[in-house]
Amino acid sequence: MGKIPKGFSRWDVVEHLKTDEDLQNYLDACFEEDPGDGSLVRAALGDIARARGMAQLARDTGLAREGLYKALSAEGNPEFSTVMRVIQALGLKLHVEPNHAAPVG
Repeated sequence: MGKIPKGFSRWDVVEHLKTDEDLQNYLDACFEEDPGDGSLVRAALGDIARARGMAQLARDTGLAREGLYKALSAEGNPEFSTVMRVIQALGLKLHVEPNHAAPVG
């Protein structure tokens, strides 16, 4: 990333994830916009983890803090079980609904 011009600061979504509703809306939006490789969902979980506190999340999931940082990084590729543990530790749950825009069958 380039140098930030004087008088500006780097925008960080974490500063805007204050409530449970903020977290839910952000994660929902990332699920909807994800290109299919999980990159946006992974990034959103990393942002939410930073907003909630990575050390606390590590304790809540039973996973190493460094492992969480790596799994939820842009280069990470977490196992589905890790994603589920993170989602549950954040007090969230996944649900499925039909995508009426997608062809069925």
